[in-house]
Amino acid sequence: MRVKLLVSVAAVMIAVMVGADLSAQQAPAPQGGGGRGGFNLPPLLMTTDAFPDGGIVPQKFTGRGGVQPGFKFTGAPEGTVSYAIIFHDIDVSLKGSTGDVLHWIVWNIPASAGGIPEGSVPPGSVVGRGITGQNAYFGPGAPAGPRYHHYVFELYALNANLDLPPTAGREELLKAMEGKIVAKSAYVGRFRTEAAQ
Repeated sequence: MRVKLLVSVAAVMIAVMVGADLSAQQAPAPQGGGGRGGFNLPPLLMTTDAFPDGGIVPQKFTGRGGVQPGFKFTGAPEGTVSYAIIFHDIDVSLKGSTGDVLHWIVWNIPASAGGIPEGSVPPGSVVGRGITGQNAYFGPGAPAGPRYHHYVFELYALNANLDLPPTAGREELLKAMEGKIVAKSAYVGRFRTEAAQ
């Protein structure tokens, strides 16, 4: 009798444990929008055939070649109206500050465009001012040395268009995007200028 009781209790415990394990496997992952619930991370991606993510930027797309790479955007969440891009060299500190070299900014890229073509931006897009003071793409041009600089293309999916003039820079863009960002992604290229022999 005692053996049968022990076997029954063991069977019930196994069934409960298996059921709990199956429930845990079937339960959806938490999708909180920040705070205690975790992070909601839409699968926004930017891709390009110009160079691999984390790879070396070809001369064509550097300051010498002067050609802006094209990108495709996928996985934007529902409600995305436009995109903005901030392209900068994160291996530089300007005047002892947290500022770095801003190579290119563009906003109001229509969500319907699905990306940007090589050498241009879709109609309606606005190119702001970078470190050169020009409203244009400024490719990588790290000084000669042993270290590669990391150039980051930050992509923001926004739920609105931005009311900013072409004279705006990064600080104005960041301020205007506050509260409108629904997803973010990044793509990295490396570049260094070979030292003269």
